[in-house]
Amino acid sequence: MNLNSLRPAFGSTKSDKRIGRGVGSGKGGTSTRGHKGAKSRSGFKNKRHFEGGQMPLQMRLPKRGFKNVNRVAYAPINVERLQDIHDKFGVTEFNETVLRDLGIIGGSDLVKILGDGDISSPIKLSFSKISDSAKQKIEAAGGSITIA
Repeated sequence: MNLNSLRPAFGSTKSDKRIGRGVGSGKGGTSTRGHKGAKSRSGFKNKRHFEGGQMPLQMRLPKRGFKNVNRVAYAPINVERLQDIHDKFGVTEFNETVLRDLGIIGGSDLVKILGDGDISSPIKLSFSKISDSAKQKIEAAGGSITIA
């Protein structure tokens, strides 16, 4: 058997319809496109959401919600978590780059320190957002805070 002798199985292929080759072919005249209208003309392309002139579904449905483009999202970190990090890794000075290096926050995350839990170690913090309860707990433990 040679590659040049390969043929498709009998009956598996059909010859193409020869459209627009005269009236005698049975597919001449309108070339199976019917009479008039955009679909009968060359270059017709249906728009994705076009529903024949009827009001499209995405315009009929009610619009809900709101996305504030000016919103700044913060990754919350509690003082209890800072105490755990201090105990585990021995870190005494915290900022966003330290938390990024430890893999606690993502690459572009901003951090807000929250006051849930207890802290006993004196640590130094440098973050852009710190809640009042977290500030009181850290200062009571002997730590210091700078707003970056």
